Amino acid sequence: MKLKSSMITMAALLAGVAFASPAMAAEDCPRGDLDERFCDRDGDLIADQPTDSSQWMDPDTLVFAYTPVEDPAVYKTAWADFLTHLEKETGKKVQFFPVQSNAAEIEAMRSGRLHIAGFNTGSNPLAVNCAGFRPFTIMASKDGHFGYEMEIITYPGSGITKVEELKGKTLAFTSPTSNSGFKAPSAILKSDFDLVPERDFEPVFSGKHDNSILGVANKDYPAASIANSVKSRMISRDVIKEDQVVTIYKSQTFPTTGFGVAHNLKPELAAKIEGAFFNFEWEGSSLKAEFEKSNEGQFLKMNYKDFWDVIRKIDVANGVSYACK
Repeated sequence: MKLKSSMITMAALLAGVAFASPAMAAEDCPRGDLDERFCDRDGDLIADQPTDSSQWMDPDTLVFAYTPVEDPAVYKTAWADFLTHLEKETGKKVQFFPVQSNAAEIEAMRSGRLHIAGFNTGSNPLAVNCAGFRPFTIMASKDGHFGYEMEIITYPGSGITKVEELKGKTLAFTSPTSNSGFKAPSAILKSDFDLVPERDFEPVFSGKHDNSILGVANKDYPAASIANSVKSRMISRDVIKEDQVVTIYKSQTFPTTGFGVAHNLKPELAAKIEGAFFNFEWEGSSLKAEFEKSNEGQFLKMNYKDFWDVIRKIDVANGVSYACK
């Protein structure tokens, strides 16, 4: 799929998905960029929990999804111990939902089929504004450091040794909702290097970070923009060798996947889920076995308003709209 415009609207990603929305008086329901179904009375930029208890969800089975940065099968195993812990803490069955795209994950929460999720960095604003996602934690190292960098990678001998040499070449993005896989590199390439898709290079979309990284390692793509946390885990699993790719650009640090719940879960249930993230024992778990490869070892409490400020600014620079219809 080629990029046809630098103006990506969120409505295009959810085309054909319509949902009924109760009308609310603007003076009683401030909402900022949130969809008309939601209110933000406390100004934290995320949807408030409904005040009407008849609108709360209290499902027998909770559905959990992790952002589709790589093959979902890898993460079903990685999250197994955490989901068992979540069942004990909530008294509910928990089902892993292997989503295939960011748009599908957002649609699932918006329609009420997804209750707990990790949305990738770039998808968080859309999930918050269109799906009522309430993020409250991210993964961090044991000493509290968190985040990842966007890298533009190539392969040895590609003829590309610096960013300016992408001109006239093909650059693989992942998906339009990905921060490191599209939003950040688009803004940086334009502002810092005066490189614009289609005018200066051919953009293609691989679908996921592992596809882009493998594509470069196997010389299918001359270059790609990726999250280096994914690259680190792939190298640790011997999916690729470290010397198969070369980094020609590394960005500032961005927040990593944000985890949270649907806004309309029963408050007591939402509180139990949040508690389960923070009292989970990482040591010896399947979660640690996978994510220690990118130096992560705890869930760190965070707030969307502050932690995602830089990502919202990148969206503004790219002309991204959070329109949900």
